[in-house]
Amino acid sequence: MTNDKSENWATVWAASSQGPYPAGNPSAQPDQNFIFPDPALGARDQSFRLIIRPDIWGTSARLRFSNVFGDRPLHIAHAFVGLQALAARLIPGSNQKLRFGGQENVVIPPGGLLWSDPVHLPFADPPTATLLYGRRLAVSFHVPGISGPLTWHAKALTTSYATSPGAVPCGGNEDEAPFPHTTASWFFIDALDMAVPDGTGVVVCLGDSITDGTLATMNGDDSWPDVLARRLHAAHPGRFAVVNAGIGGNQVRGPEVYSTKEPTNGGPSALDRLDRDVLGLSGVRAVIWMEGINDFGIGGASADAVIAGLRTGVARMRAAIPGIRIIGATLTSARDATQEGHAGPRVEEKRQAVNRFIRTGGLFDSVADFDAVVANPTTGAMREEMAPNSTIGGPGDRLHPNRLGLLAMAYTIDLDTLLRKP
Repeated sequence: MTNDKSENWATVWAASSQGPYPAGNPSAQPDQNFIFPDPALGARDQSFRLIIRPDIWGTSARLRFSNVFGDRPLHIAHAFVGLQALAARLIPGSNQKLRFGGQENVVIPPGGLLWSDPVHLPFADPPTATLLYGRRLAVSFHVPGISGPLTWHAKALTTSYATSPGAVPCGGNEDEAPFPHTTASWFFIDALDMAVPDGTGVVVCLGDSITDGTLATMNGDDSWPDVLARRLHAAHPGRFAVVNAGIGGNQVRGPEVYSTKEPTNGGPSALDRLDRDVLGLSGVRAVIWMEGINDFGIGGASADAVIAGLRTGVARMRAAIPGIRIIGATLTSARDATQEGHAGPRVEEKRQAVNRFIRTGGLFDSVADFDAVVANPTTGAMREEMAPNSTIGGPGDRLHPNRLGLLAMAYTIDLDTLLRKP
């Protein structure tokens, strides 16, 4: 944090930790066997260069490192943050050393989270910051020894980089040569804060794979939270950051107990992760919550159970953050989904019941009617043009909207209603 008392921390990027690798639903993932030959051992003397995009910029930053799903202490060393040039190469002179309690090395216990010390970003000083919109940071760090199970976020839809096992620390190297391996996931980091002007607000998009970005374009930044962020920046430059707290396969209530010994791909339930992925972020002012279809298709839950979970989650958020705006988003069609368990009349009946509650139940401050813009008004199924896969091509699964559908969803959110003060 800077010495300017008019600035506060705001979370400007997030990636919800969802379990120990490889439990998860990555998209366009390269073969990871050369990076992590034994998932139980995890990383072994390796450096990572993870590419993330801050939604807004400040002159000071801090990173949250996560060992939430680890079973042994996680060692982090030689950590840096710099400005990406292309691929794993950095803008010369931009790489800044990260410290933890003044130290260059840190140990995070199993189940733990740890913020780095604030680090000054000289390349983000105004007016330069106005030229950084859309640029990406490279977070580089070394894991000495054996990490054990890797806490990760599977679906980054962003290319990041790693060394081979048994490498020397490379985080301070601004070249790309030490980082030959690619990944489409993020490991061991789950939040980035920037020092921003007082009053800057954060909008958290909480949900499952449709929020996480399944079927969006790789490195295209076109999930519906990404598109919403661009709309907000155009209307209110620099006043709001939008962060994505979606996890592919996530449920509102299930599983009842999440075990790292037998992890589910969707991670802990939204209710179980609410403190870490929403309430534990900085500057949160609003939440848009779209979730429930996996409770039906994977968990077999009733509509009443999902509605009860939504009530519980909303009550917890309102109690923790007075004045928070909470927007309920309707569940999009799964009528003709090719994924096992998600299609069929029983799931459709539950989905419609939850959507009726979201629209008319009075729980939320407002409604984002995603279903209305994605469904074919004649058939009730997903519109044909929103079905093909924008990530890797192909026909899609008729459960996840493609780029066209995600844009339509983002544009159905009324900005004035989202930002209205209570």
